[in-house]
Amino acid sequence: MKAIFKTTCATIAGALLASTVHADGHAQSWDMPMAYPATNFHSEQGVNFADKVREYTDGAIDITVHAGGSLFGGGDIKRAIQTGQVPIGERFMSAHANEAPLLGWDNLPFVATSYEDNAALWSAARDTVNDQLADLNLVALYTCPWPGQGFYFNQEVNSSADTQGIKFRSYNSATATFAEELGMIPVQIEAAELSQALATGVASSFISSGSTGYDSKVWENLSHYYKVNAWLPRNYVMVNTQVWEGLDADTQDAIQQAADETAISCAAKSAELSDFYFSELEKNGMTVQDASPAFLAELEEIGAKMTAEWLETAGADGQKILDAYNAN
Repeated sequence: MKAIFKTTCATIAGALLASTVHADGHAQSWDMPMAYPATNFHSEQGVNFADKVREYTDGAIDITVHAGGSLFGGGDIKRAIQTGQVPIGERFMSAHANEAPLLGWDNLPFVATSYEDNAALWSAARDTVNDQLADLNLVALYTCPWPGQGFYFNQEVNSSADTQGIKFRSYNSATATFAEELGMIPVQIEAAELSQALATGVASSFISSGSTGYDSKVWENLSHYYKVNAWLPRNYVMVNTQVWEGLDADTQDAIQQAADETAISCAAKSAELSDFYFSELEKNGMTVQDASPAFLAELEEIGAKMTAEWLETAGADGQKILDAYNAN
């Protein structure tokens, strides 16, 4: 089945590559779907990446960024790239953990809770993750961390006694597990749909960074943010394997240079904005505070259980990542 999938993707991607080559046989126009709003730093860095690619390839690759799920919804972006509907795009890596458990490597609670530790974890995971992505007909060009994840509620929460029955927006298997362990009801909601979901009561809680709360103006519907810093998940910009392999070495090198530089600037911007988001939430009336010791202890216990479960599903490759990380 995997061979059939790759053959089909190769055929579609080949047609896509041919269709994007201009009459001079040189320039290509690429559409790049992204799931987050144009004002989100991931999307802004995606535009910077596109500009760098245009410059470094002397216009041979012209990327147009489509932010906010405007071309493909977040849940459809990976498939669109795999099948050659578009050559490139960005998605939340752990959103694919149901399909490939290894891709949940960055959602292990309380394993790497600082930018420095998160970078070390990605360094330990990179080769193994890239091997997994190759099986999915994808090549990762760069990844970028979000600020640490905390909890949004519309009430004061001191322990799981306060979270029973709350509708919780989940964005992957890890967040759904957290919700269930805390007695909440997980509801799968994309970032582009979050504001409406909160306004209509489809969800009244979620775990995310200050960035998502700021982008979605959650103070219009929610009252409390609890700093937990459970993990720093990563988005990644990926390209279809056949499209990538259809490029000459110089073009690949130019795109990778743009990607490497964007990875650095994106991580720096994420760190720079982390405290800014908290101040903006407070400025707009939200209570922003550390989780209580009792709540944090419960979360850490759940986190240890989730990491053990991830190792069971990710197998030897997952253990390899954690061993490499812990060895540093």
